[in-house]
Amino acid sequence: MAAEEVYDVERVMEHGPEIYAGTGLDVRAVVSRMPHEVKEHFLLDRVPWHRFPHAYGTDDSVPRGLAALRSDDAAQVDRALGSLWSTVCHQGATSPSGALAVPFLLRVAADPSAHGRAGTLELVAELARPEHFGDGTRAGLLRSTEGRVLWDNNGYLVHWSVEAARDAVAADADTLLALLDDPVPDIRSLACYALATASGAVGQLSAALHDRFRAEEEPAVRASLVLAIGQLAREHSDGHAVAWTRALWSDPERPAEVRAGAALAWLCLVDDSVPEELRAVLDDVVTSDTVRLMAAVPWMRAVDEHGAGLTRCAAQMLRPDARPVVAPDPFA
Repeated sequence: MAAEEVYDVERVMEHGPEIYAGTGLDVRAVVSRMPHEVKEHFLLDRVPWHRFPHAYGTDDSVPRGLAALRSDDAAQVDRALGSLWSTVCHQGATSPSGALAVPFLLRVAADPSAHGRAGTLELVAELARPEHFGDGTRAGLLRSTEGRVLWDNNGYLVHWSVEAARDAVAADADTLLALLDDPVPDIRSLACYALATASGAVGQLSAALHDRFRAEEEPAVRASLVLAIGQLAREHSDGHAVAWTRALWSDPERPAEVRAGAALAWLCLVDDSVPEELRAVLDDVVTSDTVRLMAAVPWMRAVDEHGAGLTRCAAQMLRPDARPVVAPDPFA
C-alpha cells in the first residue's frame, strides 16, 4: 500500500469496508503489528496517527496527550487526560486513534509513580467497549462487542476500533493482571473492568480473576471480579460461570455485594425468566448501604455516574418493560 493512501469514505460506501481489511488502514491490523519496543519505549513517532482520526479529525493531539501523561506535573496530566477522553472516546464512542493509544495508556496506568492512573485505566476499559449510555439491561451491562454496523463521525467503522482496542488489551493482559495486586482498590477494580474486554487468552484471565476473588477483601473489588468473570464468560460462551454465579447469589453466607454482583452477572448469562428466588435475593441485598458500596464498581458507574448504578441495573433487569425511573441518589 502506498504510504500516501488515506481512508476514503466514498470508496468504503461504494465497495464496503472490506476493501481496507487487513491493510495499513485497518486499525485492527496496525495494532496487532505494533512492535513491542514501540510500546515499551513510548516511540510515539513510529505510530501512524495521521491515518486514523479522532473525534475532531487528524492531528498530533493524541500522541502529544499521551506524552503529557508521563509528566511529573499533576495538573498537566489532568488536562491531558481530559483532552484524551474528549478526542478518542468522545461521548463514549471509540475512535481508531483511541485504539492505537491503548498500549501506551496501559503502560501509564501500570506506572505506580504516574499521576491520573485510575482515569487512564478507565479510559482503556471504555475504549474497549461499545457505547452503552447507561445500559444496565441483561443484554447491555456485560457487553464488549458491537452487534451493529456503526460509523463514527469520520466515516470509520466503530466496531473495528473497538475490536482493535480489545485486541490491544489482550496483547498486554499481563500488565493488567499485575494490577490485580495493586495496593489501590480502585485500580484493582478498573483492572477487572479492562480485563473483561480482552479478546483472547480467556481461560488464563478467568483463572487469574478467580484466584484474586478468593483472596480479595475489598467489597467493591470483589463485586468487580464477579462481574469481570461474568463478562468474559458471556462474550466467550463459557457455560461454567452460570453455575458459579448462581451458587454465589443463592448463598446467604456470601457478602451482599458478592450476591448482588453475581445476581446481575447470572441474569446477563442466561435467557431464563427471573426466578422468584433471585428477586427475593435482590430485594434483600439491594439496600442503601450496598448501593453506596457498589457505586465504586466501574460497571455501576457506567450505568449511573451519580452512584445509583445498582438500583438502576436491578430495575432494568427485573422490570425491562417498565418506564425508566430516576433512582434515588444514595449520597443524598
